[in-house]
Amino acid sequence: MAAGVAATLTGLIFVAVSINLARILEFLGLPERAAETILQLLGAMIISLIALVPGQSALVLGVELALAGAILWILLTRLQLRSLKQLRSLKDTERRRPISSILLAQLAAAPFVLAGTTLALGRFGGLYWLVPGLIFSMTVGVTTAWVLLVEILR
Repeated sequence: MAAGVAATLTGLIFVAVSINLARILEFLGLPERAAETILQLLGAMIISLIALVPGQSALVLGVELALAGAILWILLTRLQLRSLKQLRSLKDTERRRPISSILLAQLAAAPFVLAGTTLALGRFGGLYWLVPGLIFSMTVGVTTAWVLLVEILR
């Protein structure tokens, strides 16, 4: 179910970007934020699908989840750093990226790494860490869709 929700939200982001592409490109850092959100939701979908593969040992599944989560976190961080570098040149009043959205995206990727690592180790939560990662990922998707569809038109 989580994979389906992530795929649907990814489609919503693509629609939002296509509808408002010219406006999105006017704002420094906003194209990176859209890409970051697509990546976040794609990551949630991939991680959900990895967890569906039957017959995997806890160690194999843990390594797959930790690796997918780490790759996701690295890619997200690179996009955020690029966006922040662009925004640094603007005046404080012109910056559009709230720090809360950056923290939320970071909080969404970290539980995936924790889920894989703790599952492979056999302690400290295992798959239970997927729940906050998926919830935060979906929250990132919904809030960014709102920004891309509504807030940029204000």
